[in-house]
Amino acid sequence: MADPYHQLLDAAIRDLEDQKARGVRHVKVSGEVLSALGRTAGPTPPAATSVSARTAPAAPAQAAQPVTPAPLRKPVFKRPAAVVQPPVAIADPAPLTAPLPTLDPAAKAVAFAELREKVLACIKCPNLVASRKTVVVGVGNPDASLMFVGEAPGADEDEQGEPFVGKAGQLLTKIIETMGLSRQQVYIGNILKCRPDTPGQSAGNRKPTPEEMQTCIPWLHQQIDLIRPKVLVALGATAVEGLLGKTIGITKLRGNWQTYRGIPLMPTYHPAYLLRNQAMSEKRKVWEDMLAVMDKLQMPISAKQQGFFLPKG
Repeated sequence: MADPYHQLLDAAIRDLEDQKARGVRHVKVSGEVLSALGRTAGPTPPAATSVSARTAPAAPAQAAQPVTPAPLRKPVFKRPAAVVQPPVAIADPAPLTAPLPTLDPAAKAVAFAELREKVLACIKCPNLVASRKTVVVGVGNPDASLMFVGEAPGADEDEQGEPFVGKAGQLLTKIIETMGLSRQQVYIGNILKCRPDTPGQSAGNRKPTPEEMQTCIPWLHQQIDLIRPKVLVALGATAVEGLLGKTIGITKLRGNWQTYRGIPLMPTYHPAYLLRNQAMSEKRKVWEDMLAVMDKLQMPISAKQQGFFLPKG
């Protein structure tokens, strides 16, 4: 039978193995526990003897027998199984209570023109009206099967009156063209139609406030109801927040299909993120999202397109 010290050591090893299997990486040990272990590992104090034993004649000395310590078990640590996170799903915040009425091309064109005039004349946000140069309604095909939604106009967009024309917009155009489409075939819009004001700043942008998004989002809802795309792509966390009403990190949401008023919606990173992070792995994530969009639209996908941004083997 093993001595108490080795019994305690075996029990400690088994406990650490169990914790390692459950994914525990660090175990806190107090100074008192370490002291106790040190005392346990030391020599066993002699047992107390009685008075009669002390007065009894000494027994003949015997040669000390060597004590072979029990072998220590080498701990075997098992790598915990990989944890697979389930897809994040958000309930449709604005499901249709009835099918949208059918519009003939002429009626749709008139409705689109009327909506554009209303958006251009909007003065609901006095701070944005005072600082804007133009109202950025949107651009592209009103009959598009694919619609991209961004955050808000930047300085270049405010100057030209068209969404995604700066560096991030140029990257978005490359993404669209790599999919085999053009800007004229899709529709591109934003949560906000005016550039967020930046008082005290000569350059840079800021995120729209929840109040600004709530005020402006009805214009985008009406655009989507008229365009009726088969697939929506939300570019970045702000676009997701505006469309789905949830402030969940884009890292958790990207690549997971959501639903907006019955329309499949793919959240992905904003092109501006890819300009800041040039890692091939991040580019591949966005491209995988676009491949999923192409598959949803039943677009042909070539072997070359499948292999974009993959490590060269």
